[in-house]
Amino acid sequence: MITFSLQSGSNGNCIYVEAGDIRLLFDAGISGKQAAMRMASRGRNIRDCDALIISHDHADHTSCAGIFQRKFGLPIYITKPTLREARQYLGSLQDVRPFAAGDRLEFGDVIVHTIRAPHDAADTVCFVIQHEGRRLGVLTDLGHPFAELQSVVGEVDAVYLESNYDPEMLRKGPYPDWLKRRISGDGGHLSNHEAAELICRGAGRKLKWAAIAHLSEENNRPTVAMETHRRTIGRSFPLHLASRYEVSDVFEL
Repeated sequence: MITFSLQSGSNGNCIYVEAGDIRLLFDAGISGKQAAMRMASRGRNIRDCDALIISHDHADHTSCAGIFQRKFGLPIYITKPTLREARQYLGSLQDVRPFAAGDRLEFGDVIVHTIRAPHDAADTVCFVIQHEGRRLGVLTDLGHPFAELQSVVGEVDAVYLESNYDPEMLRKGPYPDWLKRRISGDGGHLSNHEAAELICRGAGRKLKWAAIAHLSEENNRPTVAMETHRRTIGRSFPLHLASRYEVSDVFEL
């Protein structure tokens, strides 16, 4: 399995996963032009993708989904509540394939497990992609470390995991109090420490590498996030960054 992040953060999200002959994109919060160029920089053609799978309705995950379909011919897999809420971003669509949280999506010998998450959108889901006995988690916009999340991180071979904010930076930062409460609340995002604790527990089981993702621009820094994780996990575990601004390296499992 091969994967890379085209971009990850509140300014836009898109992750590519290739397993056998199947090529999948998760979320479409960056422009079609950016997506095609960043795919090409890693030797991949966006038109070869088999599907675009949407996690939830927030604009940083859906704003260019309609463009991806119309420009590149990608079928869109999306839950019905997410489709209703995201209509304002999508425009006219020709190939929509609804699923429900908890469904298994099958693409040849690749299975995408969908898991409901408590993030404060209409119907947030996260994903585990399974192929030939290996499992990759795409776990962002999670709300809080809910019980199923802890078991999922312990059962995957690699993971993209949100590490959104540093609590002290959030506390001292410029956001209004209501937004600070939302981010740190049960429907918001995982902090660096919460993400690090999850990875630490998973690293003692199957987990071979992790890419921390969806870092806040105002309330986090890559160096702060990495150091928090290193203090918890140690220096030897393979830890990567899914950037807010550029395509990541290619990761394999």
